[in-house]
Formats: sequence, structure tokens, C-alpha cells
Amino acid sequence: MDGPEGGAPLEEPLRWVLTRVRLRARRRAAWLRHLWAGEPRSLPNVVAHAEVDQLLEDRDAPEAEAAWWTAHGPRDLVEALRQVEAALAADEHSRLGRMSRLFGLEARERDLLHACLALAVDPALARVYAYLQDHSGRGYVTEELVARLFAHGRCSALGVEAAVRRWELVVEREVAPGEPRLWECEPGLRAWLLGEDALDAALVGVARRVEPREPLLGWPVEEATSLVHRLVEAGQPARVRLRVEGPPGSGRRTLAATVASRLGLALLAIDTDAVEEAAWPHVFLRAQRKAWLERCALAWVGEAASRRPWPRSLPWFPVQFVIGEGSPPIPAGEDVVDRRIEVPLPAVEERRALWRRLLPECAGWTDGGLERLATGHRTPVGRIAAVARHRVTGPEEAEALVREASRAQLGDLAQRLECPFTWEDLLLPEVLREGLRDLVFEARERAAFWEEHAARRLFPQGRGLLALFSGPPGTGKTMAAQVVAASLGVDLFRIDLSTVVSKYVGETSRNLQRILSRAADLDLVLLFDEADALFGQRTEIRDAHDRFANTDTSHLLQAIESYRGVALLASNRRGDIDRAFTRRLRYMLEFPAPDVAQRTTLWRRMVGELAGPQRLAALEAELPSLAEALELSGAQIKLGVLSALFAARREGTQVELRHLLRGVERELLKEGRALSSRTRERWVGRGG
Repeated sequence: MDGPEGGAPLEEPLRWVLTRVRLRARRRAAWLRHLWAGEPRSLPNVVAHAEVDQLLEDRDAPEAEAAWWTAHGPRDLVEALRQVEAALAADEHSRLGRMSRLFGLEARERDLLHACLALAVDPALARVYAYLQDHSGRGYVTEELVARLFAHGRCSALGVEAAVRRWELVVEREVAPGEPRLWECEPGLRAWLLGEDALDAALVGVARRVEPREPLLGWPVEEATSLVHRLVEAGQPARVRLRVEGPPGSGRRTLAATVASRLGLALLAIDTDAVEEAAWPHVFLRAQRKAWLERCALAWVGEAASRRPWPRSLPWFPVQFVIGEGSPPIPAGEDVVDRRIEVPLPAVEERRALWRRLLPECAGWTDGGLERLATGHRTPVGRIAAVARHRVTGPEEAEALVREASRAQLGDLAQRLECPFTWEDLLLPEVLREGLRDLVFEARERAAFWEEHAARRLFPQGRGLLALFSGPPGTGKTMAAQVVAASLGVDLFRIDLSTVVSKYVGETSRNLQRILSRAADLDLVLLFDEADALFGQRTEIRDAHDRFANTDTSHLLQAIESYRGVALLASNRRGDIDRAFTRRLRYMLEFPAPDVAQRTTLWRRMVGELAGPQRLAALEAELPSLAEALELSGAQIKLGVLSALFAARREGTQVELRHLLRGVERELLKEGRALSSRTRERWVGRGG
């Protein structure tokens, strides 16, 4: 027998279902014809006397039908019905049989499903159903029809907890006011029973299959597989949820698919961020149903996965993965083991091999391009593959793409700073310059160093690289951070304190933890400006407010100590930093105010670059005197020259000494200072 609409032949159990329903319909039709024999039927808008008498005398009682059938039922029909129902009861291997066993369908539920499925397979049965219900407008499945067709009595009412309803194997809907509700086979289930493996309509656009791959070194595939085997086979508990954590692109989905494959399961990943809040319970149910029907583990992906509760109305498939930040709450009373699996970033040697395999062109790069990519960037396998798909032509383009991918991960949690400065732009004491160079060297070498067993054993925590830049405002702390990031070939992100600091207890540390967890495995440098606002001294406890403030500070210190990346902290008040925090720092670099020689160099550089070499030559003689007389920071000198430039442009003239003095005075006024009369008189009439 062909399938619906001339499709592929029906699986034998579906032919049995169709035969069973037809035999049951013949039985019911024979009884109805016996009742109606010789009695006039009602005309449109008229009810016959005989029909009323039949209804009032309850001649169509289930007991009367059963007695008549026992006495007068054709033996060949009885035998045919017995054989087909026995075959259906013994079926365990077809899709229909497996589904009935999986969801524990009771006899009445199977009967309802069979009536709906038969109509879905053979729509011509609609006329038969209308005939059996003695109503031309009821060519569909109703509970009363199922009850009389399968000898359940007058009505086959099923509670909301019936599996056939909970799993949405059949669905009901309104037809018209006063009419019985319509029952039909859910289209997705109907398609599956007919042999299709397409996604359910509720999962289209939010779910996709993930194929397993050969695992990378360090992936905990064997450990995870062994854990699930041990727990599921023991039966207590019956379900395992594995939280797969790691940076985007690290292969979290692939690892989950690989573990599922070792367990003999496929993997279906659900993008929870693409699911509307109202649709979440429906999508969750359909995904669990598909998991049971097709033996596929589920991976819940996205930030929404950790926010939305998991419904308790039905049993989850035994193996579930959560891929995202955090873990969704387990409903009370659920017997579930929740375990964490971390996907490590590939080691340096493995990154080198991945670049060579996925981007063969890199083997011909000169000047250590491949080595910079492998050792200087902790790039996950997914990002390496994405860069390789661009068919880049050189290491600079590859590095730019790697950095661009990292930028997107922080979103609005931090502000990216441009890094145009070089070591030549920094006018610092030699000791401080050497400290910065040591910092850059360690930042470059740390990835390979922390892969050594001895290093990891001796430093289970505190593997991050933290440095404090302290000193007066405008002494080059931010510029030094920009030079460090540029030297490492990574981006510099400044943390906006407005997104971190909160008046609510515990909220500040949670905000910081959110930023650090997102940035931990990215190739970037974090800059905490005004760090004393976050990591200030804990105070003597005098009231509850002090206690909570100190608790928040302690949490902040723990969060920053566990950070695995590079973080630079800038502060104008080194003494306000909590002493416990300073012990966690790898570098504490003090930026002094520039001396006379440095100020002279700064004046010359700023005037020369902003005003041009001709104006520098014209003002050259006055600049050393300015540097000696005015104790300014590098930032004040730069901004003062900028103000002088615009003042001269407004007047339509070249920059002169008086413009520089005006710019300097504007900077001093920011601090509540001004040029002294003695200083002003000193330059009156000089240089314009």
C-alpha cells in the first residue's frame, strides 16, 4: 500500500493500524445499520419520531452493541480484527512500536492515536467518520467516536496527564461552538511515523544537528563518556546534565557531539537565544520528544539557556548538554547529576599544527608570522577555522581577523582603545621602561610557560598577569598600557566603572566576574582605570554597611586573582589600593612626573607634530624655559599645545608663545591653578 498522496509505501505496522481502524469502522457501521433498518431518518431541519424514540430508549447503548456483536458479528471480521490487533500488540521494533513503548501509552491512548493516524494516512476515512457519527460535518476524530469505535463505553475522556497529550502525540482544537473538539495526529509526529527525519516545525530555525570530530588533545572526551556510562547504566540518577564551558569557538558543540557519539547518540543543538520566551515550554517539549524518538542527546546553547527554567511536566532525555554561561536551575525533586566540563584551549604546539593544517599557506610565511600566531594568540580551533576560510594572504591579515573576533565577545562590557603609540612615544625613566619590557616579555611567554606541568602544579591559582600602574595624573599610564597592547599585537579594552560599580551589595563583584569570565580566554589586555575605586582598602567594621563593603571588596579580589588573562590597573592613589591585593600583582610600576629634560622633550615633540617643524624652529628657544618654569604632566603639555593650536587658528595666525601660555593656563585652571603674575610678566613681549 502506498503512503499518503502516493508517497513511499507504508511501514507494515501503519498498514495494520489502517486495517484495524477500517475493521473497527465496519463493526460499528454494521451495528448502526441494524439500528437504522426500517426506520425513517430525519430530514434537514426535521427530527423524526423514530429517531427521538431510539435516543430516549438508549437503543445505541454500548452494552446493546456488544451483545448484538457477540450474537451476530461475522466470524471472518472477528478473526481478522483479532489477528491485526495481536500483531500490533507484539510490535516493538517499528517506529510506532518503539514510540508506544517509550512513552508508555495505555490502551485508550493507543486507540486515540490509531484513529488519528489512520485519518492522517487515508483522508478518505473522513467520510466514514462522519457516517459513524451520523453527522456530515463531523468527518474528524472525536473522543466519542474513539469510545464507540474501540468499545470504551460512551466517551474516552483522557486526563491532561495522559502521555499522548503530555507529549503532544495528538493535539486537539476547537471546531465551532457547541461542536465536539477535533483530535488529530500532530504533524511532526505523523511525518516521523511515516519515515521522515526532518526537524519538527517548532524546532526549525532554532535547532541543528552537530557532527562529531576527532577530539583535540586535552579534550575530556573519555572522562565525560565514562562518567555518563557509569551514571546512566547504574540507573541512579537516570539523567545527566553536562555543562560544557569554554570560550566561543573552542569546540564546545563539537566536544558534546563527540561525547554523544561515543555513547551511541546523535546531537541536536538548540539555540535558546533564538527561542521566544512564550515559545520556550513548547520548544523544550518538542526537543525532548525528538531526543527520545531518535535517540539524540540535546545541547542547549546560548545565554538564555541559563536563565530559563526546565519544565517538569515530562521526563528529560537521559543525556543533556548546556553550552553557555551559568547553569539553568534544576526543578526541585528532579533526580539529575549536574557536572561541569571545561574545554581547554589548544596548546601552543597544537595551535601551530592547526594553523598548518587549516591554512597550509602559512607554511610559506616569513619573519616568524606563524610563530606569532601560535604563541602570541590563544586562538580556539573554531576561530582558526574561521580565519582560514578567509584565505588570508599573510600573518598581519590573520592577526587582524583574530583580534576582530575577540572584540565581538565583550560587547558593551568594555571600551576598546586605539593603540597608535610606540616605545619612542614613552618618555620614562630607564628603570620603568625595563619594567614595562619585562611585562611584555612575560605576557608573550606566559602561554607556553603555563602549559608546563611543574608551573601548573605549583601555581594552581594566580596564573593571570596583573600589573599596577600608579602615579600622578597625566604621567603616561594609559599610554603605557596602549604600548603594551600594541607590542603584544592585541586589543586594549578599558573597563567602564559605570558598568561595574553598583550600590547594591554583591552586584559589583558579580558585574566584574561577568566581564572577567567573558575576557578570560580572549586575546586582549584589560585596563582598569581608577582601580582604587574597585580595589580600595577595606575599612574597620563599625556597622553593617562596612561589613557588606568589605565583603564586596573580598569578592572583587578573589575574582581578579582567578583571572587568567592580562590585566593592567591604573591608579593615581597607590596608597588606597588594598594591601591584600598588592600581593596578587606581578608588577607594580610607579610613573613619576616628568623632570625638566623630559618636559623639554615633550614640548618639542608636541609643538613639532601638531604645529609643524617651522613653528618648532621659531619657538625652539623658548621651550626649555617653559619646561623649567612650569611643572606640567605630559598630558597637560599635549592638551595645552592642542588648545594653543585652535586659538591660533581662530585668530588666523601661526602658533606663538602667547597661544602656548593660553593653552597652559587652561590646563592649570582645571586644577584650580593659574599662571603667577611673575611667570606671566616673564614672557610678556617674548615670542609674540
